[in-house]
Amino acid sequence: MKKILLMNGPNLNMLGIREPGVYGNNTLAELERQVIEYGAAHDCEVECFQSNHEGDLVEKIHAMHGACDGIIYNPGAHTHYSYALRDALGSVSTPCVEVHISDVDAREPFRRISVIAPACVAQVKGRGFAGYCDALDILLEGVTERLGEGYENRYKSGQVIMAGRDYRDE
Repeated sequence: MKKILLMNGPNLNMLGIREPGVYGNNTLAELERQVIEYGAAHDCEVECFQSNHEGDLVEKIHAMHGACDGIIYNPGAHTHYSYALRDALGSVSTPCVEVHISDVDAREPFRRISVIAPACVAQVKGRGFAGYCDALDILLEGVTERLGEGYENRYKSGQVIMAGRDYRDE
């Protein structure tokens, strides 16, 4: 049985309260339950972790090195500036898929920048909670090639960007 870490960053504990027009009315507990159930249906154990603290997230990534088969990660605001989290992901061989509930490309310009994505094997955005299940599917495919620097110039923009593939839009 594969083991996947579902990790959510700052303010995602406020799902269901924070900007429901952007993020919906469902809570983090509902999201976690959905991904755990989806994982179980695909012979996969899902461990959930959320923190508003960058250092706790870095420590969790380090702890998962060799302890899980992949990471599904919504870094929240850390997406745009946390080189510490990017370096943590880059320091482990565990493949990671970056996920965003909203379509960050259709929002404020600063949200279009991800310093995390180059250390990930894929980026999923704008697919709501279903994007987390898409991320699990990507990890179960066994994708290990990282997006890398300049990924946004090599791959067409879309809801799902995967390393080694020109474009995937489902």
